[in-house]
Amino acid sequence: MNLFRKKEVVVRRSAKQYNGSFLQPLAVGIVSAVFVALILIMGILDIQRSENNLVGFLEDQALSTVGVLERLVEENLKSIVASPGKTPETKTASQEEADYSKKLVVEAITALGRNIDEEWKKNKIDNNALHRFAKEHSFWYLAVLNRQGDAVFESRPLKAEALVEGMALSSGRRTRTIEILDKIRKKQDIGFVVLGRKDGSGAVVITLDKEGLAYWSLKVAVDRGISKIGEGQGMVYLQIYNDHEKLLSSVGTMPDDPALTDFNHKGLLSGKIRILSRKVEVANSKILDVAAPFMMDKKVVGFVRIGLDRGSMDSILDENRRNIFVFMSLVVVVALVAMWLLYHDQNRHLAGIIEMERRLEKAERLSALGQLAAGVAHEIRNPLNAISLATQRLKRDYNPSDEDKAREFQNLSGVIRDEIRRLNGIIEEFLSFSKTRRLELSQFSLTEVLQKIVNVIQEEATTRNIKIETRWRQMPAVIPMDINKLQQAFLNFIKNAMEAISDKGKITITVDKEGKNYLVVTIADTGCGMTVEEIDRIFSPEYTTKEKGLGLGIPLAAEIIRGHGGDIRVISRRGEGTTFEIILPKERLTEKS
Repeated sequence: MNLFRKKEVVVRRSAKQYNGSFLQPLAVGIVSAVFVALILIMGILDIQRSENNLVGFLEDQALSTVGVLERLVEENLKSIVASPGKTPETKTASQEEADYSKKLVVEAITALGRNIDEEWKKNKIDNNALHRFAKEHSFWYLAVLNRQGDAVFESRPLKAEALVEGMALSSGRRTRTIEILDKIRKKQDIGFVVLGRKDGSGAVVITLDKEGLAYWSLKVAVDRGISKIGEGQGMVYLQIYNDHEKLLSSVGTMPDDPALTDFNHKGLLSGKIRILSRKVEVANSKILDVAAPFMMDKKVVGFVRIGLDRGSMDSILDENRRNIFVFMSLVVVVALVAMWLLYHDQNRHLAGIIEMERRLEKAERLSALGQLAAGVAHEIRNPLNAISLATQRLKRDYNPSDEDKAREFQNLSGVIRDEIRRLNGIIEEFLSFSKTRRLELSQFSLTEVLQKIVNVIQEEATTRNIKIETRWRQMPAVIPMDINKLQQAFLNFIKNAMEAISDKGKITITVDKEGKNYLVVTIADTGCGMTVEEIDRIFSPEYTTKEKGLGLGIPLAAEIIRGHGGDIRVISRRGEGTTFEIILPKERLTEKS
């Protein structure tokens, strides 16, 4: 590799740009695109998988809450429906719990009765209001009674119920509402609760059939169960409905939003669906709305709705999306950089291969031509020798007697002799160029070779007003060399430097080290310098600026330096001189098989 620089600029003899098809980077581009697409698909699937896992975790959390609630409600319900002990002394702890639970049912119904009484005092009660209230709370019959025990307002009429044989009183007195309810209770096993006013001005009667009693028992059991669970961490609301979609109990507040009210529970009540969940955004809240069947004794008796805060879940998913985006961006950048590097590297190598093929072809052509020319040169030397001998004999034996003709004869014979010498010099130079690759290496001092050359050309340099300065910075500079050929190479470089100086000037020869394993010989002149185009062509045997000779001095020197495993750098600028840097290895380079 030869590096040619002008001052700060390094001029490289680069090969022509490769303009052929570029299939490999295109294939890499397609593979990279497929790879990025696969990563994108995998990222999307990973996000979906993470989302499903997080939703599944929240669903399991909700089902766990429902399971605990079912156990608590079932225990409470068993306590409510348990038979009480016969006497206070024989009551067990479970029976006391049952009495307490039944008391809670009565208290819950009583609380509603007080609310009805308050509304009655405010004149907000009529038959329609009681009917709606009874239907809403699963009451069989609901009424407000006056002081005499007759219904003032009632949720449904009882006269038809009373027309049963044996129900009318024998005295002919009109039957009171409270008496009719007592008759119906005994006949149809319906219980009722009477909440009388302290002043005796009236009462509120609440009647429950079996269905209503079951509803209120379940409602109280659910209330007690929810009170034990409370509002869990991350729980926005918890609601339990019976199989008629009536709210039994709740904790927390469900936002009033159509997205939450529009929910199909048919599949839950049928027992075919284990759990339903959906993501809902209400106001500034992100909720995972979960619904599951509510079961008692392995039967579906309603359903549960749990609202879980999914803010932390969304944060995790957002972080996963960001990580995947960053990872994909890095992959795309790496793919683009890899494509660019491959493009650059392949172009460079392909161009280098093409240039090597061109040079190899040219070298083969030149080698064949050189062999032919060497043979021709040998053949030419014999006739030249004959012509030279004939010219000398003519000059010696056939000199004209006439003075003018003799002078002209001497001039012509001198021209012939000089031209023969010039032709012989050209042939010698050509033959030397063709033999440079055959080297006989031995260890010798580089400074001694250079000093010997300086001593030989010192007189000629002095006559041309050229000063030669040497700087031996590395001593001893012993390297493996073919002494005669390397001396010839350095002599050619120094002669080239002298020829570049047209008038007074200086040549500086320096020996220094280049790294650990190389020496560098610098030959700098103050001559005319060269342009970039000239620098790029001086090592070509086809190029010369000389009027006489073949101009093979620098190419011959370059071949010798390359034969020694060295390298040459040229630093030059027109009008500012030229510097040749010859780099040679300290040890013999062996070819690897």
